[in-house]
Amino acid sequence: MKQSIFARVAQLAKANLNALLDSAEDPQKMLDQMVRDYSDNIREAEAAVAQTIGNLRVAEDDHRRNLADANEWGRKALAASRKGDEFRSAGNPDAQKFDNLAKLALQRKMAAEKLVTSAAPGLGAQNEVVDKLKGGLDQMKGKLHELTAKRNQLVARSRTAAAQSQVHDALKSLDAGDPTGAIGRYEENIRRKEATVRGQQELAASSLEAQFASLEDLGEQTEMEARLAALKSMDRKAIDY
Repeated sequence: MKQSIFARVAQLAKANLNALLDSAEDPQKMLDQMVRDYSDNIREAEAAVAQTIGNLRVAEDDHRRNLADANEWGRKALAASRKGDEFRSAGNPDAQKFDNLAKLALQRKMAAEKLVTSAAPGLGAQNEVVDKLKGGLDQMKGKLHELTAKRNQLVARSRTAAAQSQVHDALKSLDAGDPTGAIGRYEENIRRKEATVRGQQELAASSLEAQFASLEDLGEQTEMEARLAALKSMDRKAIDY
């Protein structure tokens, strides 16, 4: 069970993310699903590792209890042996009974020691396994963090690119139907009308100047004729004298 969980996580970790993204119909959805799958598998792995650690702790408790039992039966054997020696020295016939109790205690001690000795290698191996499982779990969590960060980064870049594309499309549409072009044409039309008005004003001013010029010419001619008439009058008076 645990092996299958770690195998699934390892398969996800070894997946060619770039190839998957290139072939995905919706890369963002695929990344989201990968994060969910990775998270689910890590939770299963955590439960499996926790169970393994729990089993190890039970075995360690049993080992400590067996060791304590061996020490306790050793103390009892020693106490029974001393009591038997004491009774024997005193000529008490119950001395053998305590010797028998000492033998029974030693038998229990040996059984407990055998359990302690046989369990030691297994406990060492289980501790190594648990350490590896913890390390692997930490690595998987690190990979999940990297995958999540990569997903967030790619999603942000995708959204930025989409926004830039929208702006580019909007600018292209403005170029195709630029409202300033119509304003420019309207302004040019107004300029032409203003120029026409200026032309009309220049023509009117030119006509008025021509009229004033003709008046000036007429006045000059009239003055010249008057002066000529006065000259002739003076000349006639001179002849008469």
